[in-house]
Amino acid sequence: METSIYDVFLECVNAINNNIFIERESKNDKEFHFQNWFKNRLENTCFNSEAGGRNSYPDFRLVQIAEGYEIKGLAYPGREVNYDCNSQVPSGFHNGRSIFYVFGRYPKTPDGNKYPVLDLVICHGDFLNADHTYIHKNKNVKGFGTYGDIMIRDRKMYVAPTPFGLADGLAHQNTLILPEHFPIHANLEKVGTLVRKEAENIVVKYSFDLQDNTIVAETIPNPNVGKEHRFSAYRLKTALNQPVFMRETVEFGYSGDEELDE
Repeated sequence: METSIYDVFLECVNAINNNIFIERESKNDKEFHFQNWFKNRLENTCFNSEAGGRNSYPDFRLVQIAEGYEIKGLAYPGREVNYDCNSQVPSGFHNGRSIFYVFGRYPKTPDGNKYPVLDLVICHGDFLNADHTYIHKNKNVKGFGTYGDIMIRDRKMYVAPTPFGLADGLAHQNTLILPEHFPIHANLEKVGTLVRKEAENIVVKYSFDLQDNTIVAETIPNPNVGKEHRFSAYRLKTALNQPVFMRETVEFGYSGDEELDE
């Protein structure tokens, strides 16, 4: 199997072990510091890549192989069990590419502009969502307001669980999570089998009432209810190989009423 994932993961872990820190330009750099750290790691591999624009997906697209990387930095302590997806619902496949997600935690209040990656999880996008059929589109309706000349834009934002919300044993470690059919790398050791089961129902529509500000979802039965998607968790053989296992209850940590990050 031709893939970049092993080289990319090993390069990231090597950088963490050798204290290659995140460097932010200033305290106002709240978004791109971890992404820039990963960009440097990717450039140290043999795989050429191209970066997208601000709201493009994924953040990095490889040239030689049909793979891409989406980067999610998480301040610690802070919000870590879920994250906002502003431009695309998570998935392991998009526009002909396999997609991997890179979650890195870093200190929330560092004492300078250089600070370490505290822990790292790189996972195949199917671990977050295995549906490859949904196509994200923003739509609008016109005619709102007193004079009928206001447009309502339906700009969808998705809130998805992170690996830290789905599984235990990831904190303070560097972990790779791949579908079970991926071959094991010689430098890696399996530390867990993670199983995700498809839900009983699938949301296919939603409607919003502008008068009472309520949103209602419409579901249909999932024909694949209970289907298992199996993944393997790996670490370096030289690491402290604490086992990884699924949480009994997914920690979502979001009620649906509070403000989300833009």
